Amino acid sequence: MHPRAEEFTRTARDEYGIDVDVREFPEGTKTAADAAEAVGCSVAQIASGIVLSAGDGLVVSVTSGANRVDMAKIAATVGVKQDDVSMADADAIKETLGWSIGGVPPFCHATEVPVFMDETLAEFETVWAAAGTPKAVFEIEPETLAELADAPLIDVNQ
Repeated sequence: MHPRAEEFTRTARDEYGIDVDVREFPEGTKTAADAAEAVGCSVAQIASGIVLSAGDGLVVSVTSGANRVDMAKIAATVGVKQDDVSMADADAIKETLGWSIGGVPPFCHATEVPVFMDETLAEFETVWAAAGTPKAVFEIEPETLAELADAPLIDVNQ
């Protein structure tokens, strides 16, 4: 297992008390479509960690792979102007969350940041999320994901 996926697995167990079954795919799971194809589920079941710069900090929107994040909805949720919400810089993501783009898990972040979860993910029995690298994912029940990430279910979609 890739060292970053091992680190995610260890952190999930040690800090969150959950054993995750990480699956790695050499062809990659960088996009929602890639991940869905690799694990054999619908794109809508992919819980993509979209990291946004909002005001002076970062927020994570755990969004269904079938949806696009509405920046205005995120801005309203965190109480900043819409112009103050944008895709986060790769260096800021790595520095703040401890993970790189394409592998950002919904929890186990180096720094606590607000996390919001796309309410449409709750429609599924299980969803798949990044596990520390662009080639690793894990399956989890949406309710458990929301609880571990301390992520309220909200409408984040365009």
